[in-house]
Amino acid sequence: MDISRRTLLRASGLSVAAGVVLPGAALATTTPSSAGPRSRPVLTHGVQTGDATADGAIVWTRADRPSRMVVEVSDRPDFRHARTVRGPLLTPATDGTGQVRVSGSAPGREVHYRVRAEDDRGVSEPVVGSFRTAPRGRADVRFTWSGDVVGQGWGINPEFGGLTAYRAMAAREPHFFLHSGDTVYADGPLAERVVLPDGRVWRNVVTPAKTKVAETLDEYRGQFAYNLLDEHVRAFAARVPQVVQWDDHEVVNNWYPGEILDLPQYTEKRVDVLAARAHQAFHEWQPVDRRRAVDGRVYRSFAYGERVEVFVLDMRTYKDDNSAPQDGRGRVLGDRQARWLVDGLSRSRATWKVVAADLPIGLIVPDGAGIEGVANGLAGAPSGREFELAWVLRSLARRRVRNVVWLTADVHYTAAHHYSPERAAIGDFDPFWEFVSGPLHAGAFGPNTLDPTFGPQAVFVHAPPAANTSPLDGYQHFGEVNVDGRTGALTVDLRDATGASLWSKTLTPQR
Repeated sequence: MDISRRTLLRASGLSVAAGVVLPGAALATTTPSSAGPRSRPVLTHGVQTGDATADGAIVWTRADRPSRMVVEVSDRPDFRHARTVRGPLLTPATDGTGQVRVSGSAPGREVHYRVRAEDDRGVSEPVVGSFRTAPRGRADVRFTWSGDVVGQGWGINPEFGGLTAYRAMAAREPHFFLHSGDTVYADGPLAERVVLPDGRVWRNVVTPAKTKVAETLDEYRGQFAYNLLDEHVRAFAARVPQVVQWDDHEVVNNWYPGEILDLPQYTEKRVDVLAARAHQAFHEWQPVDRRRAVDGRVYRSFAYGERVEVFVLDMRTYKDDNSAPQDGRGRVLGDRQARWLVDGLSRSRATWKVVAADLPIGLIVPDGAGIEGVANGLAGAPSGREFELAWVLRSLARRRVRNVVWLTADVHYTAAHHYSPERAAIGDFDPFWEFVSGPLHAGAFGPNTLDPTFGPQAVFVHAPPAANTSPLDGYQHFGEVNVDGRTGALTVDLRDATGASLWSKTLTPQR
């Protein structure tokens, strides 16, 4: 070993003591009970990859004690001729998590990786995974998207089989997964038992962090740790690279900058304080390349061959007050992000420009007497946050940016919306599609009312008969996008949690 115990303890800010094991709040139930001060490290929550590019990806893991992350990378599953990448120290400063970008692989190839943690006592058992690098040229591309995980009191239920939609997504063998936000429900405590109206009982696995709303940094960390207790989530994360964004429930429902909570369950009322803690936990526990995330937040873009480029938005960090007047110029992207989006879409050479939005454009999402989403329910010219989206759509039309598709989640049902200037209050934008999918594992709701400003039409809707419908009754969804490398045709399938296609649409690229 070329790393000493003294180095690890000094880096982690711990005193030199007999043994150091990281706290158990985020560790939950994955650490073997035999783990002790003299045992070797344990990787507690598997491995994940994210933000894949043509030559590599971010690899993530977590250890139960201060140690060094080490990754072996190979083009072969037997790891012959593997190369070794030494990652960061895994210390309490990051809750034992760490990530490193592995590079040097060929485009469009299956890459195998093996992660260990090492300290002066030994080396952990390895955890193995794989991912596909982004292709070059006109290659076929397949990816899935969804959002909304462990919400409304529906947690990991072993009797239900756990978070089984992840198993169904894995069976589709996507090249990557676009997580459209609400990756956790930090504001949604879990009870051990939930009795449904018909007498059925839902039983949750519960950890200390999930017994109350998250307020401290450790409690936010525990939200992300909880989801990785599920075997389907871990298996999926080990094989499919993710592109992750956040929405509101990573912090608190419907939050916006500067908000002061009046909720009795919160002792910390300042949302900006909560958001900063949630933001740190998000970046510790999700495989997000901070160097690619503009201004250290969430929005960023990825090219996936000549056919696909994904633009990930952050419609949470820069939005205005939900109770702001709706007859003026609102804000949901902010000037800098809006210009980044238009400029990036204009420069993109990809056939399809996919905008990953954490809020739908045309669905009215209220927040009490205010507005949570973009659409404000007012007919006529764009106002409020619609004004900013109108500038984006008009700018794309002026620059003749074609083949833009919007994907989102958030509203807990699945739908296909077509927007057209012929039906809209304004006529100077190009028609486009918005596809909605979710929840992945949460209460099902909807459908929401469409705002007429941008001329949307609900071409397909699959929503439950009652609010907060349990996963026991279905209405869980993910979407799938397939792009034909030869023709450029893009096909969207809206699928249920078993993987069955409920509706499909093929789009032909325009010149």
